[in-house]
Amino acid sequence: MRNAFVTLVTNADYIMGATALVHSLHRTGTTADIVILHTGAVSPEALGNLRTLGCRTIEVSHLPLSDGFNERHARKNLHGAAPFTKGRKPDFHTPLDNFCKLRLWQLKEYGTIVFLDADVIVLKNIDKLFDYPEFSAAPNVYESLADFHRLNSGVFVAKPSAETFERMLAALDQPDAFWRRTDQTFLESFFPDWHGLPVTMNMLQYVWFTMPALWDWKSVAILHYQYEKPWEANHPKSDQLHALIDLWHAFHDGRNIPDTSTLPGPQLSNPGDAA
Repeated sequence: MRNAFVTLVTNADYIMGATALVHSLHRTGTTADIVILHTGAVSPEALGNLRTLGCRTIEVSHLPLSDGFNERHARKNLHGAAPFTKGRKPDFHTPLDNFCKLRLWQLKEYGTIVFLDADVIVLKNIDKLFDYPEFSAAPNVYESLADFHRLNSGVFVAKPSAETFERMLAALDQPDAFWRRTDQTFLESFFPDWHGLPVTMNMLQYVWFTMPALWDWKSVAILHYQYEKPWEANHPKSDQLHALIDLWHAFHDGRNIPDTSTLPGPQLSNPGDAA
């Protein structure tokens, strides 16, 4: 069976992210399929551009969840009950959309799927992830080593299965269920014995200024722009993250892409932040 890299696109902003992601995957020389799950909010023109890049596009609907579940996880209610205190989620972030990524377990034509959020870029070949077990994910480390016990669902390895998908639906929408970080919190609960990937397989951008000693361009395989997105103009962390933002734009535009192994680390690029 074939394997696939899968991402989720729910609006025009994430089309920009997916474009940079697809460009980055092509540069690694992978032979796996690249699949774009998308909701009906994405324009046919934008999807056509991704298909031109060799992607397979599949429309998905929101999961069949109760009205109470949807109300609790609407953006205003979820962010009010469980606010983000470390960074800012952009206005185009819609929490209920996140659960659509669980639809990848329905893609039973694939043996193994590596899911990648649309706000990541891949810096080196990661096909070896297809040999990892379900469920593999990197820890949610971006502030301190204490976060190693939590997973980040921006990159993970999954095995499509109709049976697994049905069990997920049953576990997801329990009475009064509240998943404070949507799919991420749910997946951590559903796969309590998750297999840990190295942080280099999901290097979160805040590590650049909060834990600079962890950053080594020679080993970073996947760069994840969590919280603020690199295509947002003048976002609150843009001064601190300008080097990473410039790199994302190079991948999105498909030109002047540097050899990342030769790039200076955060101590050289942002000496004030690394102090």
